[in-house]
Amino acid sequence: MLAPGRGENMGDGWETRRRRGPGHDWIIVALAGRGTVSRALVDTAHFKGNYPDSCSIQAADMSGFGAELDEAIVAASMFWDTLLAPRKLSADAEHPFDGDAIADLGPVTHVRLNIFPDGGISRLRLFGTIA
Repeated sequence: MLAPGRGENMGDGWETRRRRGPGHDWIIVALAGRGTVSRALVDTAHFKGNYPDSCSIQAADMSGFGAELDEAIVAASMFWDTLLAPRKLSADAEHPFDGDAIADLGPVTHVRLNIFPDGGISRLRLFGTIA
């Protein structure tokens, strides 16, 4: 999902299994550096019948945590601020989000991509400025 370029096929990305119970799938990504996100791109390339209906992105600045970071991240991530409110996705397409769609949260170090209900994401790209 973080590899360069567009996905080559459905196996070149993140695909979740069908969820039979309540809830949704998500993934946490540590950014390359602490910074402010101004644009996001969610790509569903090659996912024509198994793409998520929608997605959202949450973000947080976890730079104040030390060795306990891994445990703190998962526990706290569901309460992180919303960077991108839920947005509809479509099959086999790049979905750019910028401007008013991206909340000004200030510098962050981690993001959580939520997909509803399940499906496949080829690539996630975040653009911004290093703090």
